[in-house]
Amino acid sequence: MSHAASPDLVNRLKRAQGHLATILKMIDEERDGLTIAQQLQAVIGALEKSKTLLVSDHIEHHLESVVGPLSQEARAELAKLADLAKYL
Repeated sequence: MSHAASPDLVNRLKRAQGHLATILKMIDEERDGLTIAQQLQAVIGALEKSKTLLVSDHIEHHLESVVGPLSQEARAELAKLADLAKYL
């Protein structure tokens, strides 16, 4: 399995897809714009988290292919970088 197809990433994207389908239904039902905007923001947040997860996994995967298996300390430092990356 590709590192880009991690179960966590796929689950996050499926969840976002479900929320997006709900938003389309809300629009068809002519629901309140504020409620729809809130749901849209939730989907955007889910996609941003998915993107961060994908990029972090990608970096870790390719780093390991260059330097070999990463220690727990190295993984912890990478996790800090992933936390920082969400502010980009």
